[in-house]
Amino acid sequence: MPATLPPCSVLMLAGGRGQRMGGRDKGLIDWQGRPLIAHVHAVVRGLSDDLIVSCNRNKQVYQRYAEQCVSDTEAGFPGPLAGVLAGLAVARHGWMVVLACDAPQIDQMLVNDLRRAALTANSAAMVRQGGYWQPMFSVLPHAILPLLAQAWNAGERSLQRALLGSPVAAVDCAEEDCRLNNFNSPQWLED
Repeated sequence: MPATLPPCSVLMLAGGRGQRMGGRDKGLIDWQGRPLIAHVHAVVRGLSDDLIVSCNRNKQVYQRYAEQCVSDTEAGFPGPLAGVLAGLAVARHGWMVVLACDAPQIDQMLVNDLRRAALTANSAAMVRQGGYWQPMFSVLPHAILPLLAQAWNAGERSLQRALLGSPVAAVDCAEEDCRLNNFNSPQWLED
């Protein structure tokens, strides 16, 4: 295992419909005085020279947090797999970190644990929390793009199921690990 990790691209997924937030663009909702995506950006900025935001609206705002913004190729907010496909298509490095924009408590230690697990296994790596896979916290080799595209073309829309179609290294986290909290409803923002 090399002492340093190879370069990676980072994809922040912000392309959702925001249904549980009343249709608001989740990544741009303020928490502790900053948009949710700004918290994630602050963690990953030092890890990559290739930050990508997958967004289907407010591209001009998200551009501040990325070298490049991508959108789903299919209308109607088809889900995170579409964002991952768009991100992998433009990623400049051989590995891509995938993070949700609404997980502002993520830290570099967890991201680097995922990167190390992926590199060691030479496969995708994903958080497994309490026995459940969490695809919004993963690292993917660029080489997985054809497999994910094939799954998409066969009608798969679940990122988790598409990723589990090939070997995946697990990074196990405790059920109460607050780094994995997704701010999916207005009540989460009150803290």
